Amino acid sequence: MSLETYTVSDTKSSLCHGEQDFENVVRNWSTGNFNDWPNEAGFEGLTEVRGPVSLKVTGSIPSWAAGTLYRTGPGGYTLEDTPKGTFKTTHWFDGFAHTHKFEIAADPRDPNAPVRVQYSSRYQSEDYVDAIRKTGRRPGLSFGQRQDPCVGVFGKMMSVFRRQEPTPTPSSSNICVTVHADLPGFTSNSGRKALGHRGGGRALYLATDASLVQEISPETLEPIGLARQHTLHPLLKGPLSSAHAQRDPETGDMFNFNLDMGRYATYRVFRVNAATGTTDILATISAPDLKPAYIHSFFLSRSFVILRVPSSHLGYMGISVPWNGNIIDAIEPFDRSKTCKWFVVDRRGGRGVVAALESPAGFFFHSVNSFEVRDEATGGTDVFCDVIEYPSTDIIRAFEMDVLLNTKGRGEAFVKDERRVRNCLQRLVRRKLRVPAGKPGQASPIEAEKVLEIKTPHAGELPTINLDYATRRHRYVYSLANRGYSTLHDSIVKTDMSTRRTVSWRGPTGHTPGEAIFVPRPNQLRDGDEDDGVLLSVVLDGFGKTSYLVCLDAKTMEELGRAVCDWAIGHGFHGLHI
Repeated sequence: MSLETYTVSDTKSSLCHGEQDFENVVRNWSTGNFNDWPNEAGFEGLTEVRGPVSLKVTGSIPSWAAGTLYRTGPGGYTLEDTPKGTFKTTHWFDGFAHTHKFEIAADPRDPNAPVRVQYSSRYQSEDYVDAIRKTGRRPGLSFGQRQDPCVGVFGKMMSVFRRQEPTPTPSSSNICVTVHADLPGFTSNSGRKALGHRGGGRALYLATDASLVQEISPETLEPIGLARQHTLHPLLKGPLSSAHAQRDPETGDMFNFNLDMGRYATYRVFRVNAATGTTDILATISAPDLKPAYIHSFFLSRSFVILRVPSSHLGYMGISVPWNGNIIDAIEPFDRSKTCKWFVVDRRGGRGVVAALESPAGFFFHSVNSFEVRDEATGGTDVFCDVIEYPSTDIIRAFEMDVLLNTKGRGEAFVKDERRVRNCLQRLVRRKLRVPAGKPGQASPIEAEKVLEIKTPHAGELPTINLDYATRRHRYVYSLANRGYSTLHDSIVKTDMSTRRTVSWRGPTGHTPGEAIFVPRPNQLRDGDEDDGVLLSVVLDGFGKTSYLVCLDAKTMEELGRAVCDWAIGHGFHGLHI
């Protein structure tokens, strides 16, 4: 384990920070030796452990961090002996759903006693996998599974016009991107009553970039039921949405968008009231020049929902999705003339879209946070949005299995293309959106101004913050950086947005950390600092083919303790601590 501290001062402009270190990452990645990268460990031999199994704890995990950490992501990629031979998943995002549970338990009688950690996991898509085993084909649409070459034009036409297939059983869909507790508006199939948006844990849901969610048992992780957004409101009938539904930190109201595709793309931004379970459409956004796009997340500030439509447009107004059978192949070739569109939606006063803006062509997976500053001179509001940006959509192809596993040298060929490497490296960007006072006018869109950019390795992917600062001005961002020694991530970095100082934690070579989830110290013990807490991350030891849960001091980024598994846990996406 090692710590590295930087003050990012090697700037080429007042906006962009960390240029020299960015160039080092480009060089490291494009000259990397794939034989030194233990890529296969996270994609083979992944085990379901229904447990609970006690883990060996070394060091010290604070007793106040007790609770349950849920993690979800892909857990299997191949199936042998199907009617078409061995079935192989072609994109990391389409691995078979596998959810993990770490129970961190403290002795209530002795806060100084060592904590205990128990682990269990379960597959969430058994019926979905059985359907592949019987046919050799993935049912329905996927994110990036390549189309079976035996499917001809007639078969593609039928898929375009076929009505949405039913999902008859709780495990007949593959959902494994985000974890949510007590989503308002959805009726729990378990008969449980939601206990509040801060994580009562009585009802647990998995989500993906579709209008479908899956309920699972918080105790056994067993799939319980499936529901679509149209059960919240009949107008939410589109197939696509965001996996990262946002919650008002005070009321627990849930916000998201639903994308319907037809002659025009129609984005419906909606709110589900946590107190009543009722759903309101806050804005319906549609125009002849507005295309449907793949969008993974959006922004929420105290007064607004901010929808950013990136340059990941879906061809033929969305018809390309069923035609190709997946999202990736439906995305149009990247075009730098196709700008990103921003829509600021009033979530308190019922005014709908109050500002429309643009920014240069680009792509993003994850928003970080958004906060507001009132402009006393004009009476308007400046909305600041922090986001992890890419200059193109090349990053989506970087996560194809052939690239990650270097099948027939495809990974090595990918990173030898320096232009593509640059496009695949993250930038933490802050943009300022000006929202005028009063009724919005009909003027042409203005620019969503870039006011700050911090490049990898001083910022990375899967960003998290102290959720007590959601919709407020925050200082610290925790993310996974790539220093060019791995196909994925090799360190956890803490970025100070005020001083530009970064501190990173890095394990030995071949150790790949997962999303770092911030757990704040309880109020009665806190010193008032935003970074007063710990980070929990599941780390894959690629050479040892095992995993461990590491606990870091969020102030210093030093390791406090870890809980060790004797098996590998697939490198996943997102999680939730309750």
